[in-house]
Amino acid sequence: MYINKVSHYLPSEVVGNEYFTELNNLSSEWIISRTGICERRKAGEGENTSTMAIEAVKSLLESSPYGTDEIDLIVGATYTPYDTIVSLAHAVQHYVGIADIPVISVSSACSSLLNAIEVVQGYFALGKASKAIVVVSDHNTAYNNERDTVSGHLWGDGASAMLISKERQSDSDMYIQEVVTGGAATSGKATEGVVLRPNERGVIMPYGRDVFQYACIYMPKVSQQVLDRCGLTIDDVDYLIPHQANHRISLNVINTLGIPEEKLISNIQRYGNTGCAGCAIALSENQDRFKKGDRIVVTVFGGGYSFGAMLIEV
Repeated sequence: MYINKVSHYLPSEVVGNEYFTELNNLSSEWIISRTGICERRKAGEGENTSTMAIEAVKSLLESSPYGTDEIDLIVGATYTPYDTIVSLAHAVQHYVGIADIPVISVSSACSSLLNAIEVVQGYFALGKASKAIVVVSDHNTAYNNERDTVSGHLWGDGASAMLISKERQSDSDMYIQEVVTGGAATSGKATEGVVLRPNERGVIMPYGRDVFQYACIYMPKVSQQVLDRCGLTIDDVDYLIPHQANHRISLNVINTLGIPEEKLISNIQRYGNTGCAGCAIALSENQDRFKKGDRIVVTVFGGGYSFGAMLIEV
């Protein structure tokens, strides 16, 4: 599979740490030391998970390497849907105006990007599609409780979209060499660590330490696994894009793997935890940084628990 193009969308409203200092008496220095976050983006009035996804897709299609009529699959991913019936992917289908194609939305918390790409991989393998849109979007601030001093300051909003094809379309395509995902719901406080139960309350993280510990176990583990499957070593990795949950987790992951910090790509400092969109946003905004032949590992971990890694060759 090949990523033909990737784009992203971020709301214009910036929420700095001083907001949470006034609200919850949490100093900016404390937030930065615990999470790495200096500011985050917040969806504005009239924006939601679906509108952000559509904006990312709009940018994606501005200079598409092929016609919209050639797209034969749309896969959306989010754990913060605007509408649980008219799904994220269906909102995108309505926008692009492609009739009668498979349209699916998935959710595996912050790991949803890689599960969405695996769905595409399955459709391609079965010969049911050859060109797909994958779109990831999370509107965390719609569900978040800002007064929660444990996790209220973590969340940001954003979206990203990819065109993925079964066959190479141009020399600039990024090759998806391998994808590995898994569920770890039998580990620790997996089903309680971080939850979003709409009938009860917003996003809460009653067992943040457990989430931290298992993220630091599974992201290095699955990153090594995806490299092993491709006959590669850590030395072959040019960049690592981890799930943007906490900068201390990211540093722990690269230290465990033995990857120097200059190979770490991080955007949590500016955007907060943008959920399943974070890694795709990072891939999109760093495109100019990558050189032909670079190998990028994207590794994710989410509530539930869920995990995964993907190896991309530029």
